[in-house]
Amino acid sequence: MPLPDLFYPIVPDLGWLERLVPLGIKTIQLRLKSAEEGEIRRQIAAGRALCETHDCLFIVNDYWRQAIDLGAPFVHLGQEDLRGADVGAIRRAGLGLGISTHDEAELETALAADPDYVALGPIYETKLKKMRWAPQGLARIATWRARAPRPVVAIGGITLERAEAVRAAGAHSIAVVTDIVSHPEPEARVAAWLAWRSEVLGRGPERP
Repeated sequence: MPLPDLFYPIVPDLGWLERLVPLGIKTIQLRLKSAEEGEIRRQIAAGRALCETHDCLFIVNDYWRQAIDLGAPFVHLGQEDLRGADVGAIRRAGLGLGISTHDEAELETALAADPDYVALGPIYETKLKKMRWAPQGLARIATWRARAPRPVVAIGGITLERAEAVRAAGAHSIAVVTDIVSHPEPEARVAAWLAWRSEVLGRGPERP
């Protein structure tokens, strides 16, 4: 099962997918909110086709039923969505599974579902949405790696300037939202992220 790339954006709709995927991104997550069923299905189907064309791993946030129906390769679930999801159906359909975690109890819940990766956040303070969890800090990444024998995705308040420290702390992947979608020049920012990714991967086996 392919796993998320070292760097990947999380975007709110198909328009953002169409802007960013052709730039050379290798993983992207569609976090679509407040849409009708037909629109959800349209955007997932179009996103899957676009990502297949560009050899980009497509992750669908929350909408696991539609992801199964439309042949998406990967789904990401928050804790609330996990409670209502049929993990067995997701696995039987051959989809990869990622799960959000914010504390020890949520990590235990996530690991019981045997995901392909766990996400930890927020690493830093984030203004994207109001969070009831304090920033986790870099040291928590190493704790999660020791507790969860699978890749750890770091998310929350991570900018390009913070990326190297997050990676050095042990994150396998860095999921980025506001540093791209709120940037005045998102395409240029993605290009800078991809240059950093290439430089890191060019170092070879030191990647966590």
